Amino acid sequence: MRPVLRTLWNDHKALLAGFVLALAVMLFFGVRSVMFWLYWSDPAHHEEPIAIWMTPGYVAQSWDVPIPVIRDALDMPPETRRMTIRALAEELGLPPEEVMRQIEDAIAMHRATEPARRP
Repeated sequence: MRPVLRTLWNDHKALLAGFVLALAVMLFFGVRSVMFWLYWSDPAHHEEPIAIWMTPGYVAQSWDVPIPVIRDALDMPPETRRMTIRALAEELGLPPEEVMRQIEDAIAMHRATEPARRP
C-alpha cells in the first residue's frame, strides 16, 4: 500500500492534497450534520421555554415555526444574524420579557393558522 501512496504523492501532489482536503471537509460536515440531528431529535429540545440566551433561529427550530414568523414579529432585518434575545431587546430598547412575549404571541398566532410540521 505504501508504494501506491508514495507514487501518488510523487506524481500527483495537488490531486492527492485536494482529495484529502475534500475528504476532511466532507467528514467535518457529516459529523456536524449528525450532531445537529441528534440534538434536535431529542424531545427535550422541542418547545423549550424561551430564554434570553436563545437566538430567534434557535426558538424557531425548537418551536417548529419558520424563522420569518419570529423575524416579522420583532421587525428584524433579514441580515441580522445570531443575536440573542437579550441583545435584540437592548437594540430595540425593550425589556427582554417584552421581546419574549412578542415571540410567544407570534408562535401562538402562527400555530392557530398553520398546522404543525413536526409529528
